[in-house]
Order: sequence, then C-alpha cells, then structure tokens
Amino acid sequence: MDRVTGSLKHVPNSLPRVLSRRGVTNPQEAERESFERSQTVSINKAINTQEVAVKEKHARTCILGTHHEKGAQTFWLVVNRLPLSSNAVLCWKFCHVYHKLLRDGHPSVLRDSVRFKNELSDMSRMWGHLSEGYGRLCSIYLKLLITKMEFHAKNPRFPANLQMTDRQLDEAGENDVNNFFQLTVEMFDYLECELNLFQAVFNSLDMSRSVSVTATGQCRLAPLIQVILDSSHLYDYTVKLLFKLHSCLPADTLQGHRDRFLEQFKKLKDLFYRSSNLQYFKRLIQIPQLPEGPPNFLRASALSEHISPVVVIPVESSSPDSEPIVETDDLVDTESGTQQTMFDSKFDDIFGNSASTDQFSFNAQNGMHRDDRDRQIEQLYREIATLKEELESLRTESERTKRQLKDRISELEAELAEQTHLKQQAQDEKEFLRVELDELRKQWEDTEKAQRTLTEIERKAQANEQRYTKLKEKYTELVQSHADLLRKNAEVTKQVTIARQAQGDAEQLKKENEDRLLRVQTQMQEAIQSKNDTVETLQKQLASSKQELETLKNVMHTTEETSKEVESRMVSIEQEKSSLSEIVAHREAEAVTLQTELEKLQTALASEKENGAKMIETLQNKLNEKESHEQNLQKQLLDREFLLLRSTIEEAELIIQDALNHLDDPTHISCTSSADYLVSRSQSTLECLNRLEEGRSKYLSDRSDVSYLLRSVTHFAHLAGDTIVQGSATSHMAPMEQADCLSEACRLCGGNALTYFTSLKEENSMREVDSTALRESISQITTFAEELRPKGLDLKQEELGDLVEQEMTATSAAVEAAASRIEDMLNKSRAGDTGVKLEVNERILASCTDLMQAIKVLILTSKDLQQEIVESGRGAASHKEFYAKNSRWTEGLISASKAVGWGATVMVDAADSVVQGTGKFEELMVCSHEIAASTAQLVAASKVKAVKNSTNLAKLQQASRNVNQATASVVASTKSGKSQIEEKDTMDFSSMTLTQIKRQEMDSQVRVLELENDLQKERQKLGDLRKKHYELAGVAEGWDDGAD
Repeated sequence: MDRVTGSLKHVPNSLPRVLSRRGVTNPQEAERESFERSQTVSINKAINTQEVAVKEKHARTCILGTHHEKGAQTFWLVVNRLPLSSNAVLCWKFCHVYHKLLRDGHPSVLRDSVRFKNELSDMSRMWGHLSEGYGRLCSIYLKLLITKMEFHAKNPRFPANLQMTDRQLDEAGENDVNNFFQLTVEMFDYLECELNLFQAVFNSLDMSRSVSVTATGQCRLAPLIQVILDSSHLYDYTVKLLFKLHSCLPADTLQGHRDRFLEQFKKLKDLFYRSSNLQYFKRLIQIPQLPEGPPNFLRASALSEHISPVVVIPVESSSPDSEPIVETDDLVDTESGTQQTMFDSKFDDIFGNSASTDQFSFNAQNGMHRDDRDRQIEQLYREIATLKEELESLRTESERTKRQLKDRISELEAELAEQTHLKQQAQDEKEFLRVELDELRKQWEDTEKAQRTLTEIERKAQANEQRYTKLKEKYTELVQSHADLLRKNAEVTKQVTIARQAQGDAEQLKKENEDRLLRVQTQMQEAIQSKNDTVETLQKQLASSKQELETLKNVMHTTEETSKEVESRMVSIEQEKSSLSEIVAHREAEAVTLQTELEKLQTALASEKENGAKMIETLQNKLNEKESHEQNLQKQLLDREFLLLRSTIEEAELIIQDALNHLDDPTHISCTSSADYLVSRSQSTLECLNRLEEGRSKYLSDRSDVSYLLRSVTHFAHLAGDTIVQGSATSHMAPMEQADCLSEACRLCGGNALTYFTSLKEENSMREVDSTALRESISQITTFAEELRPKGLDLKQEELGDLVEQEMTATSAAVEAAASRIEDMLNKSRAGDTGVKLEVNERILASCTDLMQAIKVLILTSKDLQQEIVESGRGAASHKEFYAKNSRWTEGLISASKAVGWGATVMVDAADSVVQGTGKFEELMVCSHEIAASTAQLVAASKVKAVKNSTNLAKLQQASRNVNQATASVVASTKSGKSQIEEKDTMDFSSMTLTQIKRQEMDSQVRVLELENDLQKERQKLGDLRKKHYELAGVAEGWDDGAD
C-alpha cells in the first residue's frame, strides 16, 4: 500500500489537522471532526492484524460513513496509512471491508476508488508471488475487486450490489445482440473471479476438521458471504442473457458460451453445496441450491422453468456480537445528534474520556463553554439537517414508487406483447399443421387412386392372358392345316423365283413386325390399353392370313403358279408364326414382370398405409396439444388484458378524483375559464362517452380485442376530468347561485364517473353497467354552461348569416357612395377654387379617393376570405349554420364591418367641410385614424379562423397594409395643406419697448398654460369617452354576461 500512499499525497489529509485543533466554534466543523474521528476508529477496528472475522458493527459504521459523506474519501485517507503491503491478514480484512463498501456503501464509493485501481493491481501482483497462506488469497481477492470495479465502471447501469429487474437487464443491453454478447462474456469473467476466490479459500482450509467454528477459519470464510451474494445474481443474469442470445443467434455460434457456462455451473453448484454444509454459514446466510442439471438453452420454453436463486440473510446473522441489521436508508436518516453521541463515545473508548483529559478537549479549552443559545442553535441546525434528510427521503421514496409503477406498466405492456406474439406463433403453427394434415390427406387419396389403378391394370392383364390362350389354340389349328397343305402341294416347288420374291416380302413383313413389337413395348410402358390395341392388331393380321390361305387354296386348285404362291405364302406364314411365338413369349415375360411389380407396389402401399396412419395419429395428437396450449394461452391473454383494463380504469379513477380535488382546492380559485370552452369540452365528453359505450359493447362481444376500450377509457377520463376542472374554473366567474349549481353538477358528474368506472372493473357488473346517470350529469353541466354563455346580439342565430351578408353589402355600398361624393367634391373644387386652395383641395381629395379604393379592395378580399373560411369549416352544414355555430366570431365580424362603413361616411363629411372651409383639418386626420383602426379590426376578425397559409389571407394582409399607407397619405396631405393655408404672422419688434415685450411674453405664457390645461382636460375626456364606448360595446357583444 506504499504506492497508494504516494498516490494520495495530493488529497488533503484532514485527520492530523482535526486532531490538532483545540477550539471549534462552528457546529458543522465540530460534527465533521467527530465524524472523521468515529470513522478512523471504526476502520482501524475493522481492519487489524488479528486473524478473526471482521465485526459487523464496525463494517456497518464504515458503510454508514460513506452514506453520510456521500463518498469514500475518509475511508481511503485512513486506509492510506495502513501497512497493507507488509501484513497479509491486514490486506485480507481490507479486501473484505472494501468489498462490503462497494456492495452496500454509497454509489460514489466506486467513483472515488477508481483512481486507486493501479495501486491495487500492483499489490495483487506483489502478493501473487506467495504460493500459500493469506498472500495468495489476497492476490486473488484483489483481482476480484479490480474486476468488479472495471465491470461496474464499464456498465454503469448495473448497481454495485447487482440487484436489478429483468427490464433493467434488457435496457443494459440497449436491445442490441452485440451488446448482449459482450455483456455475457464480461459476466463470465466476473463470475470466474468469484469462483476462483471461492475455490482458493476452500483449498486453503483443512475440511477434515471443523474449521468453520474456529476464529482463523471464520476469518477466511467471512468474505465468501459477499461472493455468494454476487455469484447468485451473476448466475441468474447469465442464464437469462444466454436464452436471449439463443433466440437471436444460431446455436453453433454460442457453443463456446454454452461450454463455459456448463463449466462454471458445475463449479458453482459444488461450491454452494459445500458451503451450505458448513456450520458457520448456516446461522449467517441461507444459500440457494442450483438445479440438478444446467438449463437447456436450445429449447426456448426452458426459460420458464428457470428459477432465480435467492440468497436470504436472517435479521441477526452477521456475526455473534453484531447488532440487529438496519436498512441502509434507516441508517442514513438517523438523527445527527444520535450519530454525534455514538461517534463521541467510540472516540472516548479509544482515546479516553474527554472530561478527564485535556488532550482532545475541543469545547472546554481556554475556558470556552457553550451557553444555552449556542446549544439551541446547534440543536436547530441538527433539526434542520434531519428535516432536510427526511424531505429528501420522502422525495426519493416518491420517485422510486413512481418509477416502480411505470416499470410495472411497461412490464405489463411487454407481457401483453409477448402473449400476443405467442398467440400469433401458436396460430401460425396450427395453420402449418393443418396444411400438413391436408397434404397427408391428399397423399392418402392419391395412394388409394394408385391402388385402384393397379387393380384395374391387373384385371386387364388377366384378360390379355385369356386372349393369348385363345390365340395359341388358333395357332395350333393353323399349323395343322398348314401341314395338310404341304403334303397336298408338293408340286409347287418349281416356282423358286416366285418363292424368293415371296421370301423377300416375308423378310419385309418380319421387319415390320419387329418395328411393331418395339412400338408395342413402348406402348406397354405408357399404358395397358396399348396392349389391347396390339392384340386386336394381331387378330386382324391372323384374320387376313386366313383369308390369304383360302385364296391360296383356290389358286392351287386352279394353276401351278398359284400353288407356288401358296408355298411362298406358307413360308412367310411360318416365319410370321415364329415371330408371333416370340411376341407371345415376350408378352408372357412382360406379364410376369408386371405381376412382380404389382406385388411390390401392393407391399409398398400397405406399408405406406400403415406409416400414413401412424403419422396422421401423431399429427392429430400434436394438433390437439397445440389447440389445448393455444386455449391456455388465449385464456392467459384474456386475463392479462382484463388486468390491464382494470389498471387503466384505476388510473382513470385517479384522474377523476384529482379533478374532484380541484373543486375544494383553495389555490384553484384564481383559475377561470369561459362558458364557451366549457360547452365544447362537455360536448366532447358526451361524444367520448358514446364511444366508450360502443367499446364496452365490442369488448363484451369479442374479449380478444380490448384496445378500443382502453383508448376510450383513457380518453373519457381525461375529457371528464378536464370538464370538471373547467366547470370549476367557469364557476369562479359566474354569479353565486349559478356557481353553486355548476359546482354541484361537476361533483355529481365526478361521482357518477367513479361509480361507472367501478362497475367496469368487475366482469360480472360490466354487462349491467348503466351510463344514464353519468350522461345526465354531463348534460346538466352543458345546460348550466349554455346559460352562462354571453347572449351576443339581440338576434336569432339563424339570422346571423343574413346579417353578415347585409353588413358586408352595406359597407361596400357606403364605400362606393363615399368615393362618388369625393369625386363630386373634387369637381366642385376645380370649378370654384383657384390657387393654393385648389391645390390643397385636389391633394386632399385625391388621397381620400386612394383611401376609398384601398378600403374597397380590402372589403372584397375580406369577402373572399370569409367565403373560404365558411367552406373549409362548415363541413356538411350550411352557411347560416356555420355562422350560427360561431356566433361570437360572427358578431365581431359584423361589428368590424359597421365600423368601416361608418368611418368612411364620417370621413367624407369631414372632407366636405374642409373643402368648403367650414371644417377643421384635425377632423379629417382623426377620421383617417378611425378608418385605419376599423380596417385593422376587420382584418383581425377575418384572420381568427383563417388557415395559416391561405392565399386570401395574404391578400387581405396586403390590402390592410395598403389601407394604412393610404391613411398615412391622407394625414400627410392634410397636414401639408393646413400649413399652406394658415397664415403665419410675423411679429414686429421694432416699435416695442422692453416692458411691452415682457408683457406679451407673460401673456404668451398664460396662454400656453391655459392651452396645456385644456389639453389635459380633453385627454381625460377622451379617455372617459373611450372607456364608456368600450363598456357599451361590451354590453352589445355580451361581454358583461361573461364577466358575471
């Protein structure tokens, strides 16, 4: 550990500094010093040269220190000063304590220890030179700790105690088969180091004696408890990863993994068995037993047979003198005052009582005593720290519970997907077996057809044999008649030439017969029917031969020439006879061959029938098993789907209950909402309730599909909860009586919704559930919201569409009339005015004309945009129905149109007065600004429901900009004309004295003050007028109803 000392020189050594202090005024520093003293004492007591097991209470204090400090800095500062390289027992107990810190200490222990990995590696090599005793054990133990540090540093998802769920294990591999492959190799290496230490400890003990009851034996066996805990988890995760790999990769690729796992399985099973028989472990830990044989990774269903080994540690089992085991969270949440007292008492046990010695008297030195106020401050500090820790604990517990619920939901979804996948696989396998069964049935039918065909062929062969027998008899008769003819016609031997010619004909006939024989053989291979044709052909030839013989008899009686011809015919007949005999013999041989083949086919057919029957029986059994398995899977799937439905309904109940809690929440009073929005939400809730009822009916008719009902339940819960919350917010703006009625309706709706969901959670009550009460309560909320909606114009909603068209038409007519009047005024001015006044009037009237044209274009574009809005938003409804449905928007549109038309009329009147000289230029400028504001209102009203990328909207915005430019032009021309027409008098100061100038200056100041006072009054009057105008407009639009 000398190298560890060198590497820790850059870490501030606080222990000497703490022990050298005498006066401490900061309570936090005092608590830190007390903590460091307690940790130093506990570490020195846990890691010592005595060959006995580490006491659990000292190790637990070290673990508590890492949680209190949130790291292992103090541990390494103390260990740095221990002679680990010179004492093997000291190093062995250090490894044991450090292993416990890695498993049960704060998660930051691993991070604080990584920098000492090289020093631990050097120490392992140093102790590795010893071949026996604690030296070799220390070397192996240090290698295990280094491997553990490297594994967890490379795989931060794995906690140091290796406790994680299957979902976390899947996330550690990021659903990548390469990551799972590499992770399995690393786990094999990790488990190999655990097994090496296990085996080395057992080999170093004399198992023939009861070494587990001796202090030295317990010193070596104690660290194996941590090894057993790690090994059980590593074995479980390795099995699950190998099953996952076998589902993705070929079996040959994973042969090495299986061989290595089999070797480690045998070692681990043997070591677990040997450990469970030791008396020392029986009272400290319950060691699991592995199965008799390793899992069969080539069979995917074997994963369901795998049982994760669970190591159980009794409540009081760590050591004979240990205190009861306390959970880590409880240790962390212990009050600082109690912990301080414990540290002080342990420190006094080692270094003496602080009251009797002055060596470590931190509070009493130099006569410094804490008064009551200091003690109260310290107590408050401790209480604040305790409260903070409790708050942090509650937050952690809340987050943990939330994560567990999310993980459970994810697991249920994954199980549902897996069951669906298994169901699909079962259906595919069933379909495959059904296809195979159909094929076997077809083969069976083909076999029966072949058998019937063979029977027909055999029958035809017997008929052919009978025909051959008859032909033989005819041939015998023919031979007899030929012999008679030979004896009677011996004189015809002279006609040799004719006989030779007849002999040539016979040879040609022989060739023809040979060819015919070849064709017959070919036809025999094709079908039995060809044999019958050949036999008939032969019979015809025999008939023709008889006719020829009769002709020869007649010729022989007639002339000698005919006798010679008969002799030649006899020769040919003999040759034909021999050829026919050969044909008959050949046919007989073929019949024998066919009979043999027929017998073979019958034998093969019988065996095929037997095999087919056995195969059909086997397949039928498999099909029955598959159908039974499929039924079980279907039942499990239905149960899981209903469980998922119940979970969803419980979540929906929580949403409704949360919404009901908002009704009594004081912080929710400041939230407000509009009656229009509440109407839309309540209507959406009613529509969703209809879909929910439809989904319930579908689920009751077909329980295999629960997705639609799940979506409907979730959607309805959110809409109903939102309706209740929005109803509560709307009641905050309603009159007292209506607010109470609306709140009560919301409560009733929430209660009915909870009752409805409670009925849906049970299979028996799901069919009898009634949504009438819930539907009526939602309709009641809609009714109250309708009563709270602003009344708007004193018109029927059916008349709004007509009123919009009328106002837009009236506005267009007003603009047209204003443009005509301006043109008339311009003509009159040109006829009656001259000079500067004519120039001013022409410029003002021209700008007014441009403004009217721009307003006209704006109104036309607004009409086009409104038409587009109505067409895109009304659906199957009419224009009037669309305007009635969007009454507030329609009323705003009507108001804007009226304002534009009124402004155009007033501006023309003002321009007429200015041209005639009776009006003021300011009136014309104010009218221009009013027109700009009215057109902006019209654009805003049209833009509310327009599509964002609409072409008509872009045109309307461009027309609005043109109106603004024309308005600016009117104002500019008015100001210019005013400056030209008004006479500017120049004061003559030549005849004025100082007193006169001073007098006029005072008069001017008085005039300025009077004008400023009048201006202030006019501005206040203008503000009051605008406020009153806004109130009147609100009454006309129904704003005050919404405010009430």
